[in-house]
Amino acid sequence: MLDLNDYITSIPDFPEKGVIFRDITPLWGDPKAYAEATRRITHFAKMRDVNVVVGPESRGFLVGAPVANELGTGIVLARKPGKLPRETVSEKYTLEYGEAALEMHKDAIKPGEKVLITDDLLATGGTIAAAIKLVESLGGIVAGLAFMIELKDLNGREKLEGYDILSLMSY
Repeated sequence: MLDLNDYITSIPDFPEKGVIFRDITPLWGDPKAYAEATRRITHFAKMRDVNVVVGPESRGFLVGAPVANELGTGIVLARKPGKLPRETVSEKYTLEYGEAALEMHKDAIKPGEKVLITDDLLATGGTIAAAIKLVESLGGIVAGLAFMIELKDLNGREKLEGYDILSLMSY
């Protein structure tokens, strides 16, 4: 089986001293590795009877779109404020350096739909917690959360207790 860790580049002292940046772009640049990561997340989603995939801006789009395609479902985009043209719902969340928000179209999730939320990285969990609130506010059921990479030292999983989580790689 393909070891996806072989496609992650660790860059010390980026973006600042003491930080090790995990660069996922080599994985996306390799068709076999990208397909394998997509296959694993798709399998996780199939086991949960997912009806729709949600991807937060912007790397969540790169994870979620191929999974939705493989599942034969749609993808719902959770975007930064002001990027969606129709009526939206919004959820604010805190960052290390301030506040941010995500929005989804008000009609994007139908009540009772089983949703997989995907992103490239689980760090502090704030973005995904906001996406969960958006999905649930529209009546969706969060069937699972899937990530390419989890940064365990940042304890994001703690904010997501009670949800099924797949992390393909952990650091």
